[in-house]
Amino acid sequence: YFLKFKNYVMNIQNETKVSTVNEKEFRESVMPRALLSKMACEIALQKATEGNVKQFASWELMEATTVINLLQDLDTIVSSLDNDSEAFLERLKSLNGNGFDKVFMEAELSNHEFLLNLTQDYIDGIEGKPSGKEENIWHVANLAVFAFTENVAICKRIVSEVSVNW
Repeated sequence: YFLKFKNYVMNIQNETKVSTVNEKEFRESVMPRALLSKMACEIALQKATEGNVKQFASWELMEATTVINLLQDLDTIVSSLDNDSEAFLERLKSLNGNGFDKVFMEAELSNHEFLLNLTQDYIDGIEGKPSGKEENIWHVANLAVFAFTENVAICKRIVSEVSVNW
């Protein structure tokens, strides 16, 4: 009985859930994070000392560049970085060694956790399969969920590795 009730409640919740993020807000929320990640990865490729950090930065640079290009193709405005993002990049430039690796990877972990939650919220709020331009965004978002999930796991592992050396 309890499982039937639980499934009933979950079905009602799923049917009535309304996304707090629409397609345009989704794209405009992802773009500045992709830009910041791209710039941070460019720094990381020069400054990272741990092999896993450099490898992640090279993969993330490819991913961020692809996301930026894709979002531009979908008419997303390339925004400039805010003051906090600029300050973060300056902080990265000032760090060296394991301290750099740790701060960079913690930031990438935080970014990917945010993006995973944002993307899942966007997907969960759509009823059925959208059409037109939003269908393309929906496909990208569904594909991104696995990449963000994978990146969260990779970042957690690398953060634990560089934290041991801290």
